[in-house]
Amino acid sequence: MELYDGRPADTAGREEKEIKVYDLLDSLGIAPEDKMEEYLDIKPGAVSVMGLMSDHDNKVHLLVDKDVLAEEYVGCHPCVNTSSLKILTSDVFGVYLKAVHHDYIPVEL
Repeated sequence: MELYDGRPADTAGREEKEIKVYDLLDSLGIAPEDKMEEYLDIKPGAVSVMGLMSDHDNKVHLLVDKDVLAEEYVGCHPCVNTSSLKILTSDVFGVYLKAVHHDYIPVEL
């Protein structure tokens, strides 16, 4: 699934889940670049669950699709978009989040 800056005008051929992601983004919005850098020490395009290690005041709320939680592995950026990580889902949403003092909100898309 490739996301665009803003909802594409033509959603023909798009997966239902991708359209639901745009619906969610429409209602929540995306943080502006300065807030991403302030709270997560991360630049747009590299946003990652790993950035939560920089959110010491817990300003960011993590929403996670239940389908992601059901997978054995999750992929994410290590706070830069030139690399990717493949990590056990249980390690990210258990060990890692506990270590950075964050939780997540499961959502169904």
